[in-house]
Amino acid sequence: MSLDIDIEHARESFRLQARFASQPGITALFGRSGSGKTTLVDIVGGLIKPDRGRVAVDGQTLVDTERGIFVPKHRRRVGYVFQDSRLFPHLSVRQNLLYGRWFARGPGGAAGDLGSVVDLLGIGQLLDRRPDSLSGGEKQRVAIGRALLARPLLLLMDEPLASLDEARRGEIMPYIERLRDEAGVPILYVSHSVAEVARLATTVVILSEGKVAAVGPVRDVLPLADAGDGGAVLDAVVARHDTDFGLSILTSPAGELQVPLLATAVGSSVRAYIRSRDVMLSLKPPEGISALNVLAGRIVEIAPSGAQADARLDCNGAMLVARLTTKSVQRLGLAPGLPVYAVVKSVSFERS
Repeated sequence: MSLDIDIEHARESFRLQARFASQPGITALFGRSGSGKTTLVDIVGGLIKPDRGRVAVDGQTLVDTERGIFVPKHRRRVGYVFQDSRLFPHLSVRQNLLYGRWFARGPGGAAGDLGSVVDLLGIGQLLDRRPDSLSGGEKQRVAIGRALLARPLLLLMDEPLASLDEARRGEIMPYIERLRDEAGVPILYVSHSVAEVARLATTVVILSEGKVAAVGPVRDVLPLADAGDGGAVLDAVVARHDTDFGLSILTSPAGELQVPLLATAVGSSVRAYIRSRDVMLSLKPPEGISALNVLAGRIVEIAPSGAQADARLDCNGAMLVARLTTKSVQRLGLAPGLPVYAVVKSVSFERS
């Protein structure tokens, strides 16, 4: 299923102009506060009628101002998951879920039977409980389930992990990955977390002052979003867990990575985001250091910027970026083609 957006909308002194198309999976809207993310989501959800433009999901037109089409929000088959779960406190989890099914209508959309949604989100043991007895992560999983049972053609998720602590974010992240891979519905996802977007998104749309600054695959676009630091996205697979030391060992084209223990099954595919500021370079294999991750690579480019420079590395086909001082570049004699060792101080997953 695809999502096509081409809209313009003005409100007081702010003007939003957004045009992009995305394919199945999670399309992440990324940008500073006031960049237009919430306005765009509200337009897609039918809460705001744009001044001009078109919104279509899988070829079904929701908005077309030239043709006078504006499908009311209650007929759009769009599921909405907010920062707070907004569950009905007087209903059980089962009743909250079935409330979502009451809105299901028409063919297609997300998988909508109760059993498959419960299995997808791992909430079978919660069905008879009330919302006030659930953790934050459990509430969000129920809220997602309620939205899915309405059989939406599109799911809007407005910073669904923002109100959760690190442990709860780690708990719910694998379920959102399953949602992306198995639910069969496009997701428009708002987030301020680079690491969150790196792990979850298929497509990234960067909004800046009401305009689309960049759009494309997460690996290409996300480093642009992290303008203060820059970085690189690595695809990896969970090889094993070392519970004695609280670590997960990943295999990637660049080499093996040891990271804080992930709540993800062995064999699962994950994405790691490595900021350029968290990469040091050495001309020889380093010894006697605390960093667990050392990757062999070769410099392909050095881009100076004032007193700093970004060194792009080819690590067996995977790209990394190291941010160094120009003094370090000169002192080490760094230049394209030179073999080096990248010492990775930190790898981001759930952490924002």
